[in-house]
Amino acid sequence: MIKVAIGFVLIKTAPAEEREVYKILTDIEEVREVHSLFGEYDLIAKIQAENFNKLGQTVVDRIRSIEGVEDTKTLTGIEF
Repeated sequence: MIKVAIGFVLIKTAPAEEREVYKILTDIEEVREVHSLFGEYDLIAKIQAENFNKLGQTVVDRIRSIEGVEDTKTLTGIEF
């Protein structure tokens, strides 16, 4: 039985916007962890939701809409 839908969102930010995006992400209820990265993506956020629809809504409505977010890539899974 699936207990919770999880996602790892790789985030590219505009130059010099990493810290501001990081701060905003930590205020989103579904975001459980945020980490800075080196390389193609600037941040990674672990998100949890009750189902994949809610997970998708969080990415589209709450993360992609943050000023300074240029691109995202979401990897989804389940937690048992």
